[in-house]
Amino acid sequence: MGTELLTYLGLFVVSLGVLLKASDWFVESAEEIGLSFGISPFIIGLTIVAFGTSLPELATSVAAVLAGNSEIVVGNVIGSNITNIALVLGIVALIANPIKLDYNIWHVDMPYLWGSAFLLYFALLDGRFTFFESILFLLGIIIFLFYSIKSDDDEEKKERTKLGARPFVLLIVGGILVWLGADYTIQAISHLSVLAGIDPEVIALSAVALGTSLPEVIVSVSAARKGKSSIAVGNVLGSNIFNTYLVMAIPSFFGTLIIPENILIFSLPFMIAMTILFGIISNNKKITRWEGVLVLMFYAFYIVALFEAP
Repeated sequence: MGTELLTYLGLFVVSLGVLLKASDWFVESAEEIGLSFGISPFIIGLTIVAFGTSLPELATSVAAVLAGNSEIVVGNVIGSNITNIALVLGIVALIANPIKLDYNIWHVDMPYLWGSAFLLYFALLDGRFTFFESILFLLGIIIFLFYSIKSDDDEEKKERTKLGARPFVLLIVGGILVWLGADYTIQAISHLSVLAGIDPEVIALSAVALGTSLPEVIVSVSAARKGKSSIAVGNVLGSNIFNTYLVMAIPSFFGTLIIPENILIFSLPFMIAMTILFGIISNNKKITRWEGVLVLMFYAFYIVALFEAP
C-alpha cells in the first residue's frame, strides 16, 4: 500500500506540473486568437477558455456513465460549480486585489448563470434527469453562446492583430495537455481518496470535482497573475454554464443518470447560494480581496461539511 500511495502522489505532482505549463500556453494563445478576431478578453474567457477547461468534467462524466457510475455526473457538476466560484474566484480575488470588470456581466451572462442554476435545481427536484431535459439543456448552451457573441459584437472593438500559425498550434497542444494533465490528476486524487477510505459519493463531490476544476483553477490563476482578471472571471462564469448544460446533458445520452438524494438536500442548495453570492459581489463590476476571503470561507465550510456528514 505504501508503494501504491507513493506512485499516485508522484502521478499527482507530475500531472499538476503539466497542467501549469499547458494552461499558460492555452491562455496566451486563446487570447491572441480572440483579439485577432476582435473578440474582447472577457468573451474569450467566457467561451474559448471556459469550454476548454470544462472538457475534463465532460470526459470524466461520460466515462463514469459508461462505467456504470452515473451518480458521479451530478456530483461532478455541482461540486465543480461550487469549486469554481468558492475556490477559483476566491484565489483570483486574492491575487488580483481587486478584480476589475470592464464588461457588464449583468447584461446577459450573470442572469443566464442564475437561470442555469435554477433550471438544474428544478430539473433534479424529482430525482431524475429526462431525455427532454437533456435536449432543453443543450438548447440552453446554444442560446447562451449566441447571445454572448452577439453582445460582444455590440461592444467597441479593439484594433485587430495579425496572426501566424504559432497561437493555433499552442492552443491545440495546450488544450490536449490540459485535458491529459487533468485526467491523470483526477486518477491520482481518486485513488488517493480510496486508499484513505473515503466514501465514493464524497469523492465525487470533493476530490473528483476539485480534480476536474483544476484547469479552471490553474488557468484563472495564470490569467490573474498576468493582469487578465477579465479572462479569469469569464472562465469561472462560462465554465459553470458549460458544466450545468453540457456536462449534465451529454452523458445522459449514454445511460440513465442516478441522482443521489443527499446531493439534493445539501450540495445543490449550496451551489444555488454560491451562484447568487457570485452575482451579488460582482454587481459593482469589482470583486475585492475581502470578498475573495468570504467565498473561500464558504468553500472551507463546504468541504468540512461533506466529510463530517454521517
